[in-house]
Amino acid sequence: MKIKIVAVGSFVLILSLFFFQSNVLTLNDVAKEKEEELETRGVFLSYIELKKYLYQKDDKTSKKNIRKIIKTMKDMHFDLLILQVRSFSDAIYPSHIFPSSKVVVTKEGEPLPYDYLDYFLKEAHKENIEVHAWINPYRVSSNANIGELSVKNPASSWIGTSRVEVIPDKGIYYNPASTEVKDLIVKGVEELVESYDIDGIHLDDYFYPSKTVDLVSYEESASTKSLYAYRLDHVNDLVKRIYQTVHKKENIVFGISPQGNIENNYESQFADVRTWASEKGYVDYLMPQVYYGFYNEAKPYYEVVKEWDSIIKNKDVSLYFTLALYKAGSIDQFAKSGANEWIDENDILKKEVLIARNLSHYKGFSLFRYDYLVSPDLQVENTIQEIDHLKEILN
Repeated sequence: MKIKIVAVGSFVLILSLFFFQSNVLTLNDVAKEKEEELETRGVFLSYIELKKYLYQKDDKTSKKNIRKIIKTMKDMHFDLLILQVRSFSDAIYPSHIFPSSKVVVTKEGEPLPYDYLDYFLKEAHKENIEVHAWINPYRVSSNANIGELSVKNPASSWIGTSRVEVIPDKGIYYNPASTEVKDLIVKGVEELVESYDIDGIHLDDYFYPSKTVDLVSYEESASTKSLYAYRLDHVNDLVKRIYQTVHKKENIVFGISPQGNIENNYESQFADVRTWASEKGYVDYLMPQVYYGFYNEAKPYYEVVKEWDSIIKNKDVSLYFTLALYKAGSIDQFAKSGANEWIDENDILKKEVLIARNLSHYKGFSLFRYDYLVSPDLQVENTIQEIDHLKEILN
C-alpha cells in the first residue's frame, strides 16, 4: 500500500500518520479476527428521503417504497434504521402533541394517510432490523414564516414569548432553556415510547439553535452561573430526562449523534459529550458524526476516533460512528491539504470500519444517508466503489 505523508508542519502528526499506515497493513488480519463479533450497522433515513418516497404518494406506492428501503438494508446486511420521525415540531405518526408533518402531507396538520411509523416498524421488525425514532428536539421550522404553522403546533401559541425564537433567514426554534419546552420534548418522547414498539430514541447534533435564543430566560433566572455553564446544564437536564423517560420501558435505548469534533460540541452546541460518555443516566450510546477522511489536516479520522474511544468512561455506553457516504467523490472543503481524498480514494469507508473495530468501546457504525446507497442522481463512480468495497467486509 502506498504511503502518504501530509505536510502539516507538525512532526507529531506525521508520526501519527506513519503509525496509522503501519496499522493499515494488518487490517485484513484484524477483519478476520473480528468477523464473528456483533457489529451494529445503521443507516440514517432523513426527512429528505421521507419527502422523496412518501410525500404525495398513494398508500400502495409509499408502502412499496418503505418495503424496498427495508429490503435494501437487509440485502446489504444493515440492521439498524435511524428513522427521522420528527424533523420539526411535527410527526409522521398520529400524535396527540404534534401536528402531522409537511414532510409527508401537503400542509402541516392535515390527516395522515396512515401511520408511517407503525408501518416502518412492522416491516423492519419482520427482517430483524431495529428502528430508532430520530427526533430533532428544538427545530420548529426551517423558515421563519409563522403563517405556515398549524394551530395544532405547540409553537404556534408560543410565538412572541421567550419559549420560541423566530430567526430571519434561518427558521423557528424552541428555547432549550425553557422549562415548558423541555416538558414538551420529554412528553413527546414519552408518547413514542408508550405507543410504539420502537427499539430506541435518537437525537442528532442540533442542540443550541442560536446565541440569543435563551438570553431573556438567562436574565430572568438570575443565575449565578456563567451563560456557558447555564446552557450546558439545560442541555444536560433534557438529555437526562429523556434517558429516564426511555428507561421506564424495557428493551429501549437512548442515543445521540453529536458532532465529530468534540470541542465544537461544547463551543457551538453546548453538548456535554464527556459527561454523557462518563457518567450514568445520560445515554446508552454515542454515535458521533465522524465525517473525516484519514488525511483531513485538521481532524484526521484515526485521531478523532481514538479521542472518542478515550472519553468513554462508563462501560455501559456503547460507541458507534456515523460515516460520510455522502462525501464520496467530492471535495472535502474543510480538510485543507486533504481536500481531494474522497476523490482520489474509493475505499475510505471500508478502512474506517476496519480501523474502528480495534477500538475498546466500538460497537458499530452507521451511514449518512440512505439515498446515497441507492439513488443514481446522488451517486458518482466513487460512491459506487465505496459501497462495493464496504460490502467486502459486511457478511
